[in-house]
Amino acid sequence: MSQAPQASRGPVVTPVRVVIAVCLIAPFVAMLWVGSYAKTDPAFIGIPFFYWYQMAWVLISTALTMIAYKLWQRDQRARSAAKGGASQ
Repeated sequence: MSQAPQASRGPVVTPVRVVIAVCLIAPFVAMLWVGSYAKTDPAFIGIPFFYWYQMAWVLISTALTMIAYKLWQRDQRARSAAKGGASQ
């Protein structure tokens, strides 16, 4: 008995992938919305807000990218395990 060929499906949207997208998009939105940080106060150790806000986003972006990468790895492992288990 032969099985019907599976239709190729497009990308699957899962909650994990939505979180990954938000992690990767958030720094762009934060930096492109210049009106939210185009000011001098509050200053932090003498550095105007405009500058330290952007420097803080360098660190935040690094953390969010790392989180997105780890979530992507976990998602890919889960998908390959599910695919391998389903074909047996």
